[in-house]
Order: sequence, then structure tokens, then C-alpha cells
Amino acid sequence: MSKPCFVNQPIIDWAAANDAVKAAIEKAVAMGLRVNAAVVDRGGLLVAFLRMPGAPLHSIDIAIDKAYTAAGFGMPTGMWHEALKAHSAAVQQGVPLRPRFTAFGGGLPIIVEGQVIGGIGVSGALEDEDTACAQAGLKVLGLAD
Repeated sequence: MSKPCFVNQPIIDWAAANDAVKAAIEKAVAMGLRVNAAVVDRGGLLVAFLRMPGAPLHSIDIAIDKAYTAAGFGMPTGMWHEALKAHSAAVQQGVPLRPRFTAFGGGLPIIVEGQVIGGIGVSGALEDEDTACAQAGLKVLGLAD
């Protein structure tokens, strides 16, 4: 009898991803901001995206990359500045050069039962504001306070 050559891995559902970006945008509206919001699955593939009229164009890719970085490493993008301090100079210099890597606030992993199932990224405002909008996305999923 051969062993299975695959594993089952949970990923974020499209409906949940849609709810998360919508909640992030609704938070931005309440704060008077114009942002882009993205959700990716655990493999970094885009699942849902919303762009507010007037949100910065470059922030489209930045929102997606924040979600990608958060999903890929399983940690908020705003933690990277501090996290890199614990590593060698080579890591400190090399990791930020990776394509799509984003080391500033606004990206959060989506974690369910200890497993990363995706990431949410918001871009277009200040880091703390982007993060607050991303947290609203997690909150609608029941994953944040």
C-alpha cells in the first residue's frame, strides 16, 4: 500500500475573502480614507480585491504584496522591522530584497486554528490606518477582537 502523495490544507474561502475586503473598505470609509484591500490564499494567490475611487494607484500592488507577505510568513508585515533585528546582516539586507516582500504595516495573516489560511493587506493610508482596516477584515471573520 502506497502512502498518499498529498496533504489537505485549508485555504480561505472566496466568500470569506470577499467579506474581509468589504469590511476593510467599510472601515476605511468610516475613517475618511481611500485605500485598496486584498486577500490572498495561503499560497499567496489573490482571492478578493477592492479599490476605492481615489486610492493611490501604486497601493494596488502594495496591498496585494502586504497580504502575500503576511500569508507567506504568518506574521503581520508591521513586525518585520523589529523581527529583522534578531538576524544577521545578510538576512537583514537580503530578505527585504525579495520580490513582493513588504516590511511595513497593513498586512495581517489570516490564521484559523493555528493554521495560516491566507493574508489580508490594505494600502493607501498611514501604516496604523492600513492595519486598522485590515483588522476590521479579520474581525468580520471572527478572528480579531
